Amino acid sequence: MALLGDQYASSDEDNRISGAELVVAAPDVSLQANSTDTTIAYAPTRPEQGPLNPYKSTQGNSLKRKNALTGDAQEVAISDATFSTHHRTFQSLGYTMDPSGSGTYVGDLTRARRGGNGPPTSPSRRMDSAVPRKRQKRGDASIVDGEGAYKGPWARFQEDEDALGEAELASEEEYLEEAIVPARSTAITKLASDYQEDLTNTETTQFHGASTLDYQNRTYMHVPQDLDINLRAEPGTQQNYHPTKLIHTWKSHTKAINALRFFPNSGHLLLSASADTKVKLWDVYRSRSLLRTYSGHTKSVTDTTFSPTGTQFLTGSYDRHMKLWDTETGTCISRFQTSTKAVPHVLRFHPSTDTNEFLVGTSDKKIVQFDSRSGEMTQEYDHHLQAVNTITFCDENRRFITTSDDRSLRAWEYNIPVPIKYIAEPHLFSLVRAAPHPNGKSVAFQSADNQVVVYASTDRFRQNRKKSFRGHNTAGYAIDISVSPDGQFLMSGDSSGFVCFWDFKSCKMWHKIQAHEGATVCAQWHPKESSKVATAGLDGAIKYWD
Repeated sequence: MALLGDQYASSDEDNRISGAELVVAAPDVSLQANSTDTTIAYAPTRPEQGPLNPYKSTQGNSLKRKNALTGDAQEVAISDATFSTHHRTFQSLGYTMDPSGSGTYVGDLTRARRGGNGPPTSPSRRMDSAVPRKRQKRGDASIVDGEGAYKGPWARFQEDEDALGEAELASEEEYLEEAIVPARSTAITKLASDYQEDLTNTETTQFHGASTLDYQNRTYMHVPQDLDINLRAEPGTQQNYHPTKLIHTWKSHTKAINALRFFPNSGHLLLSASADTKVKLWDVYRSRSLLRTYSGHTKSVTDTTFSPTGTQFLTGSYDRHMKLWDTETGTCISRFQTSTKAVPHVLRFHPSTDTNEFLVGTSDKKIVQFDSRSGEMTQEYDHHLQAVNTITFCDENRRFITTSDDRSLRAWEYNIPVPIKYIAEPHLFSLVRAAPHPNGKSVAFQSADNQVVVYASTDRFRQNRKKSFRGHNTAGYAIDISVSPDGQFLMSGDSSGFVCFWDFKSCKMWHKIQAHEGATVCAQWHPKESSKVATAGLDGAIKYWD
């Protein structure tokens, strides 16, 4: 303790070190150097002045609380609704009440003081009850766009325009009004606002031949007898073969063809229905030319079907009308429409010549039965859950089978609106087209999963799981199918433009023809020829193959 100063010694040691020599460990060094000294003195001390610490308190040496990068953030309990109200108010007016509950305001205090006792709790309320709000001018009703355009009751308040112009909108509400170029449109004339003329009851027809009668005063309805084939013979009496070459092409339609139908029994005429609202009749044997055009629909024709004798045919369209035409003269005999004005998807005459009734499968899940002579609805079959796709008569025309987009198959007794069979299996897809086998024991259906399935048309209506025709693509289209008159071959179109042929007994694909550029949606086998078929597709062309 001798080396320490007396100020560091204890009271017990005062007597013992009183006579010792005092030694200073850190002598005082002057901060100013003497001009006469030759050495520089070093003083390891901090400067007395420098930059102020912004977080140093003036009272004491303690630092202010800092729990965020920019300062002190206080935790306040506030509901989502209150926060949203204050947030919208701040975005609209530029100020709002302090959420801490101190009664003050944050933001533009000048506008807050101008607002009276305080800001509104919602931007839609008045900012100052003393000053009434002023709307913009309603404008002139004859001006659509531009200066002075009609705004009516949708005119904004002037204060809202000022607030929107001054306040910065949120990111999800950004709207640059300056970037919108006003449309320079002229005033709407009275002609443009008039209703379009109803043309659903206006039917016309045009004959394209040189004369409606031949040298024996016979029309094109006469079945030719001077051919190398007997068109009056019973169908299926000769063996069929799959075609290999193109022999003729008919072109007159401007849009896709939706249906092809050969003349019943003889097949010497061909009827086509197209999306160009026209139905056309073609000669198959003589000149192979266009005979007549039937015009009367305003939208795409969905389906067409001949009566059992062929003297009349029925058409349905997306204009929600069905029309009965005379095949020979081209006149419209009668018009039909369902009670719900639904779109007819499929039309079928009853195959018996003793009745004049037909069935219509519509888009509103119903099958409607009409009498073609009286025009009245005689029956309604309402059990499907979606639009009806096919109607096929079976069991000597006493029953019929229907399929729908609800992925079900139902069998009905004719004139009885209760199904006798209902099939809806988990693996079953929509059945979009159907073709009965000539033996009357089964019906082939085009399935939406790229295959053709076969169901029995007898009492059980069970699926024949051994018969499944694959190898073609049909998904997304309503591809037509047809069975040869002798029941040996099955024909189907393809979404890539092919026509495929299978052996009906072995389900083996025999042949495939590239027929059209687009999808081949129509394919019909000639009822009397051994190897002639007609195909049509989205390209609007009809091709005849042998």
